[in-house]
Amino acid sequence: MRLRNVKNKEEIMNNSSYLVKNYFDYKGKWNELFGNDNPIYIEIGMGKGKFIIENAKMYPDINFIGIEKYDSVIAKSLQKIPEGLNNLVMIRADALDIDDIFSKEIDRIYLNFSDPWPKNRHHLRRLSSKVFLEKYESIFKGVREIHMRTDNRDLYTYSLVSFSENGYILKKISFDFHQDDMPLITTEYEDRFSKDNLPIYYVECIKESVQNSK
Repeated sequence: MRLRNVKNKEEIMNNSSYLVKNYFDYKGKWNELFGNDNPIYIEIGMGKGKFIIENAKMYPDINFIGIEKYDSVIAKSLQKIPEGLNNLVMIRADALDIDDIFSKEIDRIYLNFSDPWPKNRHHLRRLSSKVFLEKYESIFKGVREIHMRTDNRDLYTYSLVSFSENGYILKKISFDFHQDDMPLITTEYEDRFSKDNLPIYYVECIKESVQNSK
């Protein structure tokens, strides 16, 4: 992915009240940061932020956390947040650290247009691989719930298999999401692809917690 540098990105990040810099300190107590016990949804690799910002505006009773590892991208996202949006924060972090940032407090994960890592030797770097699904186990509060969108068919089919092999039930799948059920909220990346009538692949899957499955 080619990234355009944002010249004043450090200033934007340092001055934004929506960017949590000491995010490791909140492990297991993110509800304290939000000041409520509402569900917490996270988007891993939020890109320019349209999806998570629009969700936060539409669903004020849900807390949202956007995760992005590139400074320039997160700086652009921070500039889009309207004042007074109290149920959204963002963190600049690598997904590999996800289990060091959260602990048994997440209700839903969004994986939108993640890096497909197309080479077979890199498959464990995919956010739907066994490596990451094992990390997610420790951050979910109860029922595990993952919503994924991608334009990459190979990543999609890989993910369907990976979710199934790791105990997830595929509640909803679509090989052309916008034709089957046009979503209310889209990402910037998604908008570009849908204009060209390219298919968007979607899966919604859940995994019951050990306690709930008894």
